[in-house]
Amino acid sequence: MSSGPRHYFFAGGGTGGHIYPALAVADQVRKCQPDSAILYFSSSREIDARILSATDYEFLPLPAVGLSLSPRRLVHFYAQFVKSYHFVKHIMAPYRQDAVVIGTGGFVTAPVVMAARSLKIPVYLINVDSVPGKANRFLGRFAKKVFVQFEETAGFFKPDRVEVTGCPLREGFQNPDKQKAIADLSLDANKKIVLVTGASSGSMNINNAMVSMLSELGQFADQWQIVHLTGQLHIDDVKAATADAEMAYHAVDYYDDMPSLLAAADIVVGRSGAVSVAEYAAAGKPAVCLPYPYHKDRHQFINAQILVDAGCAVIVEDRPDSPGQTANELLETLSDLMADDKKRAEMETASQNLYNPHTVSQIIDVITAAMG
Repeated sequence: MSSGPRHYFFAGGGTGGHIYPALAVADQVRKCQPDSAILYFSSSREIDARILSATDYEFLPLPAVGLSLSPRRLVHFYAQFVKSYHFVKHIMAPYRQDAVVIGTGGFVTAPVVMAARSLKIPVYLINVDSVPGKANRFLGRFAKKVFVQFEETAGFFKPDRVEVTGCPLREGFQNPDKQKAIADLSLDANKKIVLVTGASSGSMNINNAMVSMLSELGQFADQWQIVHLTGQLHIDDVKAATADAEMAYHAVDYYDDMPSLLAAADIVVGRSGAVSVAEYAAAGKPAVCLPYPYHKDRHQFINAQILVDAGCAVIVEDRPDSPGQTANELLETLSDLMADDKKRAEMETASQNLYNPHTVSQIIDVITAAMG
């Protein structure tokens, strides 16, 4: 691998899905080019600081906010964009001759990309969603290359600027330690695990569905246990509601070693964000996907359908207006999987066919080759 640029500026945030792919690339940069400098421009949301502070990368929160058509909020958006733009430009300017920007999308990426453009710093985008957000569709025109997870996504960008690589995942997914998760969370090593996750911030809808149907899962208590990542806002409520459950129920607000936890799991129940579905596939786990129901473009349904078509997932629709129906469908689906060892094994095999373990190295090879 060529020496490449010495200064890597990453940009993206607001959700774990915008941060973890960048960290996967940053980790590989540090491993292959230990003399390179790495700086992360994040959003000011709490989840960004929580994830990034667990690393040893320097990160700078930007005041940028999401675009809104409300006149008052539009003025605020523009003011914060300009403020972020000038701040970032000042930080990057001294390194313009040996720098590269790698963005993962969202409102915080835009001012960084535009500052890089003004400084003539090469820009690369990592777009892991099946349907790109408006920011990435716009910013794609300024990128030397856009790396996408799915073939279905390539058509949103210029053919000569897009490359299908898969989703960058942390190195831990290639060699996970499931015993670590079992020990960390005091799990029973002799029982199978249903892992329930609402992604980095948790999901109240999924939490409520699990709590409402928990008594019906008591028939599996001898062989199964549940690990539930509730999100920080909901941990106390879920713990209180499951304190007397017949089945062993481990409610945790957040766990940052997902490779280990997914390796320990036998079934995963959760949202179908782009990074989540990539992690399910990398771990080779049968998935019950409850796509986030509030996105207008329903891109999480598209993400989940790719897993369903491959034979490694089932979709249960999260119906905010009919939570009882959601819980009933989830109970039926989960019960069938917990009782059917053969079906789970078939889904595991199908899942593993979707994972590309070389995604990160492909991305870095393209970037460093272009920089010389």
